[in-house]
Amino acid sequence: MSSSVALAPAAAVVAVDVGKTMAAVLVTDAVRRRLLGPLEFPMTAVGLGRVITQAQAVLSGTPIRVGVEAAGHYHRPLLSRSVWPGWEVVELNPAHVSEQRRVMGRRRVKTDALDLEAMTELLLAGRGVPVGEPSAVIIELTGWVGLRQRRVATRVATKNQLLSQLDCCFPGLTLVLPNVLGTRVGRLIAQDFADPHPLACLGASRFIRFAAVRGLQVRRPVAERLVAAARQALPSPGAATARQILAADLSLLASLDEQVQVAEATIATLLPQTPFAPLLTVPGWAAVRASNYAAAVGDLDRWPGAPQLYRAAGLSPIQYESAGRRRDSSISREGSVSLRRALIDLGIGLWHSDPAAQRYGKQLRARGKHGGVIGCAMAHRANKIAFALVRDQAGYDPTRWA
Repeated sequence: MSSSVALAPAAAVVAVDVGKTMAAVLVTDAVRRRLLGPLEFPMTAVGLGRVITQAQAVLSGTPIRVGVEAAGHYHRPLLSRSVWPGWEVVELNPAHVSEQRRVMGRRRVKTDALDLEAMTELLLAGRGVPVGEPSAVIIELTGWVGLRQRRVATRVATKNQLLSQLDCCFPGLTLVLPNVLGTRVGRLIAQDFADPHPLACLGASRFIRFAAVRGLQVRRPVAERLVAAARQALPSPGAATARQILAADLSLLASLDEQVQVAEATIATLLPQTPFAPLLTVPGWAAVRASNYAAAVGDLDRWPGAPQLYRAAGLSPIQYESAGRRRDSSISREGSVSLRRALIDLGIGLWHSDPAAQRYGKQLRARGKHGGVIGCAMAHRANKIAFALVRDQAGYDPTRWA
């Protein structure tokens, strides 16, 4: 979910609280007079059409603003402007709705009716992020980015499970290969020598030839350490079962690797067709990093500027000021998690590859800033650069950002 920006006043507002299969609506005019609702309706075309017809019967004047609170993915069908009769559609941050409910004195009480009242107050105050109409290629890119992120998360969990089974099959292997699945020889051991006894009988020389036949060159010291670990491995009573589970995990891991590669190849094809193609000219920003940012931002035209985008990521510091004294705390974390991760990832890419960013990072380090602060500073720098490049459709000029 994104942070809010200031909007022009509306003649009437339509607050929509979305659930899994049902939604509730409240229609209010500019002087806070209820015109319709609270009214529940099913999340279907017929149900929404009936509500729109009832709302049009009591509405007069323009513009009409519809506010939809973000609710995971359930609210997305109602975010499309095509389902509303030419009304302005904005997205509301759930954190802002919750805070508005507290302002209304309902901190400990949460009902659909109270949420609708809080959303109405936000809409009348001009809060919310306008909803754009992303192009077909952006929609497709967003889908593939989400698929890759889910497969990567599943792959990490599968690797953790695989390593736990490997410890039961081949105790002591991680002492020789700390990153078993991150090396080709580790993958070979997990695939063909989950039972350490055959490796112990094979010996170092024959293991080197075994690996060479499979296109892998293993240095003798590594081979000798692996064989020694196999000979010293303690037997485990559940090793046979663990090897069966390990084989299933390896098969799943291979499938996940293949799906991630397909997703990355598709992303690399789609990104140059989008307005976010200039991001590829920045050092350290390849297709995956740039596409994560593109999927999180969506339609750039709905963002007034880079500061609003940065605040929507929840990277702005928490501020507390009283009696003329101001104290800034940690980042707010109120906003889009995907956008926050994308900006931090772009910042890390700059930090590792861009000379100007590296100098900036060294200056912050010399001032005693820790890694988290430097990471946020790099994300702030990356946010300004990325927004400017996409807005201007220009390549990266190191002299401009020195």
